[in-house]
Amino acid sequence: MQPGKFRPGMTVGELLASWGKILSGRAPMLSIEVTRECPLHCPGCYAYNDGHVGESRNLRDLSDLRGGALVDGVLALVEQHRPLHVSLVGGEPLIRHRELSCILPQLGARGIISMVVTSAVIPIPREWMALPRNRVAVSVDGLPEHHDERRSPATYERILENIQGRQVNIHWTITHPMMARAGYLVEYLSFWNARPEVNRIWVSLYSPQQGE
Repeated sequence: MQPGKFRPGMTVGELLASWGKILSGRAPMLSIEVTRECPLHCPGCYAYNDGHVGESRNLRDLSDLRGGALVDGVLALVEQHRPLHVSLVGGEPLIRHRELSCILPQLGARGIISMVVTSAVIPIPREWMALPRNRVAVSVDGLPEHHDERRSPATYERILENIQGRQVNIHWTITHPMMARAGYLVEYLSFWNARPEVNRIWVSLYSPQQGE
């Protein structure tokens, strides 16, 4: 394995600052869904489950902001909550890449760490790579035999094309079917660890419910 691919996402100083926020009664991290739109139809997607955005409501019940209204709305939330870290999610946040290109530099200027969580179904803007304190995390749920079926059209082929020449983190949610084949973990990690575009690999564990 190449060194440096499994570093934590926060420095010691950022971690201590986060604890300071918590002890003062403030949340150090803020997650903002910038759009409900997404070209993927992943089974079991939490964003569209009832109750995700309030009692008996899901993301489809909301209306999107666009343009300056979205930029102003996100920055207003940041001013209100004063987080150390902001995650920009969806839906597919890259659908609002023009607005994000206005938001991300302003977050960096405030000293805030930002992270865009995407399927990479759309090319990641190259200019984001030069932004301070910004990260892009690409969700890749397993090897092609599992990922491409669940997350089409954000297939392996499309992801590799859309991250070429960029620097990204890879986020992997492990599910039970992936454990049926010996060596699956090593094969996945070996593939993404060898990619020059990958800075870090993050792993989450998830227990899928029957029918998802």
